[in-house]
Amino acid sequence: MSINSIHWFRKGLRLHDNPALLEAARGSDTLRCVYFLDPWFAGASNRGVNRWRFLLQCLEDLDSSLRKLNSCLFVVRGQPANIFPRLFKEWKVSRLTFECDSEPFGKERDAAIKKLASEAGVEVITKISHTLHDLDRITELNGGQPPLTYKRFQTLVSSMEPPEPPLEPLSRELLGNCVTPVRDHHRERYGVPLLDELGFDTESLDPAVWPGGESEALMRLEQHLGPDSNTAWQENFERPKMNSSPLLASPLGLSPYLRFGCLSCRLFYYKLTELYNKVKKNGSPSISLYDKLLWREFFYTAASNNPRFDRMEGNPICIRIPWDRNPEALAKWAEAKTGFPWIDAIMTQLRQEGWIHHLARHAVACFLTRGDLWISWEEGMKVFEELLLDADWSVNAGSWLCHSCSSFFQQFFHCYCPVGFGRRIDPNGDFIRRYIPVLRDFPAKFIYDPWNAPDDVQRAAKCVIGVDYPKPMVNHAEASRLNIERMRQIYQHVFAQIELCRMGSRCLTSSVFHRCTLFPPLVVIVSISMYSNVLYMNLMKMYIFTICVFSFSTEY
Repeated sequence: MSINSIHWFRKGLRLHDNPALLEAARGSDTLRCVYFLDPWFAGASNRGVNRWRFLLQCLEDLDSSLRKLNSCLFVVRGQPANIFPRLFKEWKVSRLTFECDSEPFGKERDAAIKKLASEAGVEVITKISHTLHDLDRITELNGGQPPLTYKRFQTLVSSMEPPEPPLEPLSRELLGNCVTPVRDHHRERYGVPLLDELGFDTESLDPAVWPGGESEALMRLEQHLGPDSNTAWQENFERPKMNSSPLLASPLGLSPYLRFGCLSCRLFYYKLTELYNKVKKNGSPSISLYDKLLWREFFYTAASNNPRFDRMEGNPICIRIPWDRNPEALAKWAEAKTGFPWIDAIMTQLRQEGWIHHLARHAVACFLTRGDLWISWEEGMKVFEELLLDADWSVNAGSWLCHSCSSFFQQFFHCYCPVGFGRRIDPNGDFIRRYIPVLRDFPAKFIYDPWNAPDDVQRAAKCVIGVDYPKPMVNHAEASRLNIERMRQIYQHVFAQIELCRMGSRCLTSSVFHRCTLFPPLVVIVSISMYSNVLYMNLMKMYIFTICVFSFSTEY
């Protein structure tokens, strides 16, 4: 009896280190690789043109790589649940493989597809390859609950075996006698669509700063970590000193490729380890070497069983903060019209290129939420979801929870100044001149706060503030002081609730759980005997520290 396999691409848009794809090819007579694309979803989804272009380039590159193996990609228009039953019959499918998805909505979707496959007599094989570890195992080691502090997460990961080594890419040798049946008119029916076919205007679209695809990802990885790499940190594994250049998109950047799975996180992990061992020669690498990968893993773990992870209401790990609703202010932030050149330059870069530096992300997130505008992190998350190439549901939501001090990070008294912070990174203002050209002729002394420039300086720069460039939409000093006080009061109430719950057995009842409305997860966490005393003491230390330094809040 012949074995006819489908490999379903979602993330994991690559041939290297793709265990589910290798399972699809193993012993199969036919193999079809599919990707589902809903044309209606293209117009209705919160995904901007740069993200769609990157995805389509990934699919084009994947198709090209498969064609070198005498195969090809089938881009199927429609929803998997609606189309798979037909494909199972039409292609006489006996095996379906795909990469595990740790996110709640992905689990729900996959459970439905597994049910359809079972009813059709199709074997389903799934493999973990989008994360370094089995996230369920991390949760199991933590007593059945995902770790909610990065330090605890690091402790758990340190106790586990290293990630599985990356697997070899699919090759003609591994395919053996397996073939991909291709009919006439394949391009018309299953080809990768163009952007304009999805309804996007491409005439005014700038060239891609981040070309999509596995080929680009592997080339960048080799330049970044390969034997000929001359990056500054290769010799000492320390970040280079900040200047204006890190704020620009790096030709060695990898984050969008990890997000779409064009690059295996396990390959990155082991290449990094290999380079460390080559340079250092003695000693084992510290877990901090993999910090960026582990933060990604941490947010995936925290979100894995929390379908409300991207929302405040109903999210058991999010402080319920009474954010303001201000559509006009939100629009000014999103459209780079705040009147703060540093913030506007960042948001312009994001909209044009689809990427911003992690310090820039901190700055604009703080400005929108707890720093200046007091607007919900959910609104900022939606803008990033639309514009940011590497925006991932778990990582994007987790980052906004953290930046807004709604979860994971409680040092709300640290506030990024929209003038001073950028000036310290890029004193000459070259980043602003690049993305806000109307300000390019301002002297460095005033480019971060041009409203303070004398009238003659503004006229000489051919940019009058309030006419050619907007005035600041808020008084940062006043807004940040007010918002820090708001956060202090909220946290004071949170810790008072925790103390009340610790003092009475009623804290474990659902009625008190719902009364602890600001931060219900802490109520649950402190009730767990294994961690309650340690966590409680750490939280109280944080609270006391917060109160002590509140009057001397740092803007950096």
